[in-house]
Amino acid sequence: MFQMFKDWFWLERFWLPPTIKWSDLEDHDGLVFVKPSHLYMTIPYAFGLIIIRHFFEKFIASPLAKTIGIKEEIRKKITPNTVLEHFFKHSTRKPSQTDIYGLAKKCNLTERQVERWFRSRRNQDRPCRMKKFQEACWRFTFYLMITIAGIAFLYDDFLAHVIHHLAAVSLMSFSWCANYIRSGTLVMILHDVADIWLESAKMFSYAGWKQTCNTLFFIFSIIFFISRLIIFPFWILYCTLILPLQYLEPFFSCIFLNLQLMVLQVLNLYWGYFILKMLKRCIFTKNIQDVRSDDEDEYEEEEVEEEEEEKEEATKGKETDSLKNSLGANRHLIPNGQHGC
Repeated sequence: MFQMFKDWFWLERFWLPPTIKWSDLEDHDGLVFVKPSHLYMTIPYAFGLIIIRHFFEKFIASPLAKTIGIKEEIRKKITPNTVLEHFFKHSTRKPSQTDIYGLAKKCNLTERQVERWFRSRRNQDRPCRMKKFQEACWRFTFYLMITIAGIAFLYDDFLAHVIHHLAAVSLMSFSWCANYIRSGTLVMILHDVADIWLESAKMFSYAGWKQTCNTLFFIFSIIFFISRLIIFPFWILYCTLILPLQYLEPFFSCIFLNLQLMVLQVLNLYWGYFILKMLKRCIFTKNIQDVRSDDEDEYEEEEVEEEEEEKEEATKGKETDSLKNSLGANRHLIPNGQHGC
């Protein structure tokens, strides 16, 4: 049964043009062709990348973050509360005002204290600025190396399988199996070259270098629109979708590849819409926030609110101490019988 399925799955009319046979893609005369079995190598490569990333973040990204002014955040520990913790884990992380009122009564706390407890509890589960910088630094380095490798390997299709071993997405795997190596490599380059600038912009954003972040984001936007919304549809899709129809009858692998590429193009349009929103926000508010990262924006807002509350409490405490000291120093000026107030 398995052999029958295998024979059907690899039928030549699904995968190859009418004039090409699988025997034509066997190694011969010093030519080595890629094989689906090579994709098994992605598994050990994935584990290897995890190990490399761990040491990269520890010995490269962390010292770099400290060099440009990012410090380890020490988050304030919250007071343990069994009732609130149970509600947080089993009901919702963001209670309504009615829930807050009920929890405050149950725990003998004020509503403000319950709100603050939930805000602090949510912040504990979110990555700190140092961690976000490490992740952005790793992706920047990875995209940079992959882009350089892709450009270098395009000169020899035989060597292109090295970079494809690192790709575990379905489009890359399919292009590999069907021997659409140049198409797969070009797609990777076009999508990685913009991400280099995006991750570097994030790195400087976490470091507080807003002007540098804005500049890099504008560069990212230009490269994104040129590579993904101009070159990709009008060159890559044209060469894979339009040109083959002039010389060949449609066959399964060609149709399937182009369907995936068109889905990718739809995603590019989707992200392009969000990038335009960010550019609009930057132009009118002079501030770039990644509209895709709503959780991070909310986290930033909650951190600001918490800092403002702490400052407000500290100010009130100072005013109270000052008033007490003032009353103590001038107690002799208060007439007898008027100390009750």
